[in-house]
Amino acid sequence: MSATLALPAAKLGLNVAGNLIGGLANALDPAKAKAKKQADDFETMFLEQVTQQIMAAPEGSEGPLGENGIGGDIYKSQLTQEYAKQIQKAGGLGLSDSILRDLLRVQEQSGAAAPAQAAGA
Repeated sequence: MSATLALPAAKLGLNVAGNLIGGLANALDPAKAKAKKQADDFETMFLEQVTQQIMAAPEGSEGPLGENGIGGDIYKSQLTQEYAKQIQKAGGLGLSDSILRDLLRVQEQSGAAAPAQAAGA
């Protein structure tokens, strides 16, 4: 293997190994897995709101998908939900990673505070 390909291949291998280890750690810790799901769900909800605003049409005009009406509104709602899910699955905006870090930090702080309170009681 040439030197120009060795470094990217090594980085790819390390990333795959890191993701595998991270996945195993989350599988072993249900609290982290639950927090990850909550963070992903929140990002999906946010992306859904953003895509709804993008797809919105001015009052009295046709939207990007054609005629307005009850059927069109339902279809647009379902479409924006699917867009949001797919964007989040493809990596999203990175909000879920920030939210996950904050959730885990709050859990650690509340977990550390509980034994201190129990010892003081």
